[in-house]
Amino acid sequence: MNLYKYVDGRCNASGAKIRELRECAGLSQEQLAARLQLAGLNLNQKAISRIETGIRVVPDYELIYFSGVLDVPVCKLLEQDE
Repeated sequence: MNLYKYVDGRCNASGAKIRELRECAGLSQEQLAARLQLAGLNLNQKAISRIETGIRVVPDYELIYFSGVLDVPVCKLLEQDE
């Protein structure tokens, strides 16, 4: 399978924004993982770390869970920092 990379070799476009929003909400990676699990998405702290560092792909359906838990629209997760 050929995996296309985003900017700087990252495998996703949302990891940096997820980290920013998580930190603004005062959540640890473990706390975010717990909230996602309660919402129905089975991710652990290591998966959150891999997403934030760009190592792990984030499927579109997972963005819906992140947007719900972080209380932002999905489009906010895909915004580019200037």
